[in-house]
Amino acid sequence: MNNPQLPSKCTSSELEKAALKRFRERLSSIPSQCQIFREPWNHSTVLCLDFVECPHVLDSLEEIQPALMEGVQALGLANTIIFRLGKKLMGWKTISLS
Repeated sequence: MNNPQLPSKCTSSELEKAALKRFRERLSSIPSQCQIFREPWNHSTVLCLDFVECPHVLDSLEEIQPALMEGVQALGLANTIIFRLGKKLMGWKTISLS
């Protein structure tokens, strides 16, 4: 049984890439220049959105925030989203479990 949504190699790295790809597909309003990745913070993992190549998008985050939260929860990517401009932290949003 071959599922086209799953990577052919089921390593954790490949599964993470597939989940991030699905996240990006769900949120077509995020430009391709925005880097999306996960990184460890203390004892948890956060989802990072880096807008260094498209800083104008930061102004519209309030509009897409519900879709961001829904996508992160649906795919189980993290409990916190970090918004960056390169190394500069611009904000974060913790996802409630309700």
